[in-house]
Amino acid sequence: MSGLGAVAGVAIDSAVGEPPLAWHPVARFGSAMIAVERRTYRDTRAAGVVHLAVGVGAAMAVGFGARRLMGPLLATAAATALASAGRMLDAEALGIADHLAAGDLPAARKALCALAGRTPDDLGESEIARAVIESVAENSVDAVVSSMMLGVVGGAPAVLAHRATNTLDAMIGHHSERYEHFGWASARLDDVLNFLPARVAAAAVALCRPRAAQVVGETIQRDARQHPSPNGGVIEAAYAAALGVKLGGVNRYGDEAEDRGTLGDGRAPMAADIRAAVALRRQTAMVLSGVVATLGLVRWSRRR
Repeated sequence: MSGLGAVAGVAIDSAVGEPPLAWHPVARFGSAMIAVERRTYRDTRAAGVVHLAVGVGAAMAVGFGARRLMGPLLATAAATALASAGRMLDAEALGIADHLAAGDLPAARKALCALAGRTPDDLGESEIARAVIESVAENSVDAVVSSMMLGVVGGAPAVLAHRATNTLDAMIGHHSERYEHFGWASARLDDVLNFLPARVAAAAVALCRPRAAQVVGETIQRDARQHPSPNGGVIEAAYAAALGVKLGGVNRYGDEAEDRGTLGDGRAPMAADIRAAVALRRQTAMVLSGVVATLGLVRWSRRR
C-alpha cells in the first residue's frame, strides 16, 4: 500500500502545493538543524556524520510515529506530499519564463535566485533559461521522483529520511571552507539515495519522448560524466536531448566558477524551452505515477 500512498502524495502536492513557509515542516527542520549545527560542528567528516545521523534519525522517527498513528497508506501519502515540491518548482520556473517573454531580464534574474544558487547578475536570456531548465531537471528527481520511489520502498520513514538528507545537502553539502569536511556525509548520502531515481527519471524522459529516446540514451552515455554530480549529469543530459537544447557550461557562484561540461548537441535554450521542460517534468511524473499505481493495485488485488 505504500506505493499507492506515494502516488497519492505526489498528486496532493500537484493539486495543493506547499504549506505556508512559516510552518512548513521542511523549513522547521532546517531551522532546527541550524541550531543542532552549533553543537555538532567540527571541521571533520566524523562530526558531519554525527550531524547527518541526528537529522535523518529525527526525520525517520517522525515517519515511524506517523505510520503508527495513521497507518502505512495515509502516513506515506502525507510524508510524500510534504516532501514533494513539483507544483512549486513548476510555478517558479514558469514565472521566470513569463519575465523572459516580457523582456524583463532584471525580474528574471531576481526570480532565478529562488530556484538556482548561481550568480545571476550578468546572465542573458539563454543563460537564465539554461539555469531554469537544469533546475527543473535536477529537482524533478530530488523533489518528486525520489520521494515517490522511496515512498514505495520504505514508506513514510524513508521519504522523510530522504527529505532530511536532501535538505542537509542543500545546507551544508557544498564545497566551501566551512563545509568541505563537515558536509561530506550529507552530500554523499544524497548522491546514494538519488542514484536510482535519477536513472528511472531519465528512462521516463525517453519514454515520454519516444522519437528522441535513442538520442537521450546516447547523450547520457556520452555527456553525463562531465557533470560534477553523478545524478545531475544523467537527468540534465536526458532533458537536453529530449528538448533539443544544449545545457551545461560554466556556472558562477560568487567568486567561484564550476564547469559542468557540455550536455547535448542542440541549440542554446530560450524562454519557450522552460515551458517545454516543465511539461516534460509533469509528463514523466504522470508516467511514473501510473506505473507505480498499477503495480500497487496488482499487488493489492493478489493479496485480496
